Amino acid sequence: MPEPQPSSSPATIELPAIMDIKAATPLHRRLLALRGEAVHLDASRVERIGGQCLQVLCGAVAAWRQDGKALCVDTPSRAFEDGLALLGFSLDSLTGRQVAP
Repeated sequence: MPEPQPSSSPATIELPAIMDIKAATPLHRRLLALRGEAVHLDASRVERIGGQCLQVLCGAVAAWRQDGKALCVDTPSRAFEDGLALLGFSLDSLTGRQVAP
């Protein structure tokens, strides 16, 4: 029996509106289940992000980079970007993208 081929389209995870400590473990589990695949994180509904979920996202970015896979944040809400800023991050620093001078 032939092995199943990985799908060519990236998986999408819709991030929860409230990314607090209660959301960290479920987010971690979902990301672990998709390790090795390209993943898009839909941040359009995020209203608040806390340190625990930021840690999960930072770990995922590092893991995906190590695996040579794409992990992108799509359509970040203003609240998502503002929350990152409050925690000392930007979308570019989170994802490791280089900012042009």
